Amino acid sequence: MYAVIETGGKQYRVSPGQTVEVELLPAEPGATVTLNRVLLVSAEGDTTVGQPVVPGGAVVATVIGEGRGKKVIVFKYKSKKRYRRTTGHRQDYTYLTVTDIQAKGESLVQDDERKRFERQAQRAVNRYERKLLAAFDALISSIIAETGVTADDIDVVDVEDEEPAAEAAAETPAPKATRAAKPSAVTTTESSEAKAEKPAASDTAEKPEKNESK
Repeated sequence: MYAVIETGGKQYRVSPGQTVEVELLPAEPGATVTLNRVLLVSAEGDTTVGQPVVPGGAVVATVIGEGRGKKVIVFKYKSKKRYRRTTGHRQDYTYLTVTDIQAKGESLVQDDERKRFERQAQRAVNRYERKLLAAFDALISSIIAETGVTADDIDVVDVEDEEPAAEAAAETPAPKATRAAKPSAVTTTESSEAKAEKPAASDTAEKPEKNESK
């Protein structure tokens, strides 16, 4: 029994009890996810091909951990331009253990087999959590060794609790700068009238008399 699913823009062939590495999913370890993009289901010699997906098809899996792939080096080069850029990238992945395959809204895995796969996935989640706790304890021990503080002086803050407050502060619009008020039309009119009443310097100046005597 197997199924072909699509997630993260890629296709995977999965079977009940199999652990598969997929693109990062927004789910915590221990959570149950349902993948509805099932392209093919094969069980007991009966194969159902979706057009494009199998109607009522789904693959149920348990998130057993998260990880990162190997580093990929990206080097950019332009000849005769003195341009050299080297960057690295590590892709994030989610590890799933398949516990059930469904077609036409019905489960194709027997109940005892499905429960066995669920227990297997839960043991994998427990191992992953113990690994994280061990890494956290090692980090705290290194901090205590370097700074000399005690464990009681270290406060552990949950970052997820502070995210809503930080997002609210970021979404608050900044106060707009006030612009200077434009001069009113009355003031503009008065100034134009004052200019009109003021005699020009060329008109008021007396022209010198011509000397008619020869």
